[in-house]
Amino acid sequence: MLSELKRMIDQISRDRGFDKKLLIEAIEEAVASAARKKYGSRRDIEVHYNEELGEVEVFQFRSVVEEAEDEQTQIDLAAAQKLDPDVQLGDDLGERMDNIAELGRIAAQSAKQVIIHRMKDAERDVIYDMFKDRQGEVVSGIVQRFERGNMVINLGRTDAILPKEHQIPKRSFKQGDRIRALLIEVRQNSRDSQLVLSRTADDFLAKLFQMEVPEITEGIVTIMGVSREPGFRAKIAVSSTESDVDPVGACVGMKGSRVQNVVQELQGERIDIVTWNPDPAKYVYNALAPAHVSMVMVDEDAHSLLVVVPNDQLSLAIGRQGQNVRLASKLMSWRIDVKSEQRWHNLEDEGYQSLLRVNGGDEGLADQFFAKGMYNAAYLSVAAVEDLTIIRAIDEELAGQLIARAAEVAAELGLTVDERDKELVGQQGQDQVEPLSGPEQSGPNEEPALGEHDEQ
Repeated sequence: MLSELKRMIDQISRDRGFDKKLLIEAIEEAVASAARKKYGSRRDIEVHYNEELGEVEVFQFRSVVEEAEDEQTQIDLAAAQKLDPDVQLGDDLGERMDNIAELGRIAAQSAKQVIIHRMKDAERDVIYDMFKDRQGEVVSGIVQRFERGNMVINLGRTDAILPKEHQIPKRSFKQGDRIRALLIEVRQNSRDSQLVLSRTADDFLAKLFQMEVPEITEGIVTIMGVSREPGFRAKIAVSSTESDVDPVGACVGMKGSRVQNVVQELQGERIDIVTWNPDPAKYVYNALAPAHVSMVMVDEDAHSLLVVVPNDQLSLAIGRQGQNVRLASKLMSWRIDVKSEQRWHNLEDEGYQSLLRVNGGDEGLADQFFAKGMYNAAYLSVAAVEDLTIIRAIDEELAGQLIARAAEVAAELGLTVDERDKELVGQQGQDQVEPLSGPEQSGPNEEPALGEHDEQ
């Protein structure tokens, strides 16, 4: 038993990398617990592991009395003097228990449970120490199994979890596939997986470029920002510390080799690489690529940008379901309002502004009025109720209120209706102006809807 115990300690320490001291403490605790269960819980028992002999020594301590009433805590003076002739009344006498091999099934089970518990604790500590300084790194492993949508990844020494919410949507792996992911969390005392991975984090994209582009590792090219909609599209802004190094070209690589390696790892995620600029007005020109920008106005206080683009570039600037402007906004951490040149001219027009005053600033509603030939508040004031009720489900009560308010605004601004246009009010087609049914603005926390002229 004893030599077998020594071999077990040495093997576990060597194979698992556990501290021998922790294993010995676990064994001593297990044997002490088992001995108390076997011989009585009130016994004062101490257990020591003799490393030289490779054996466990168990001692019990009892008070020396004239006549023992409780053999678990007391020993007769006569019996004590047989063990130690110099012992006196009131002394605590320690004696070795030589029948520990007979602790039985309870002792063995108790020892096993404590050792397993301590081994798990020790293994958690080893894993934590091994990975705590690697948080934020890309790690590689093998897909081991799937648990309720989560992926369990074997990293060699231990398993990590790739939660469902950190997996790229619509991208599948099967058991045995090799996979790379970002280590985003290392837990010390978790009952579940200690290591948490992500393939959707912005930093995962940044780290992949760092692995592909030597200039980033060397500090020549710097990643200034990343925004992603994982599995679909991403934007990354880069700058260079050397004037003769093109940061975008460095990231793209010869014939696109570097960026294609990243795209392949992300299973087809489209990546826009743009040049960073400290001036937000210039930065947004790059961030909204591939769309062209006509004009930019900066509101520093509101941390927002008004961007005007050519009419035929509006859909491209906004992107499918607002994706392009949303990613640009997140990349810059600025609110971005995108408007077409036609819309901007409308907004600058006095008549259009009067319509906005009537309806409380609702550009979409003003568009509908304008499209129906109500070019300013005066035109709206002479419209029939039925001309308004067909627009955006306006009821008769609201139509009457709008017409009355339009009359007030027209009088205040001195607006009139050209007599030649009176009969046309409410009869114009819907294609005269660009309707604002879709997104023309986006902020970091907003997701615009799909506009009529957006990409499908």
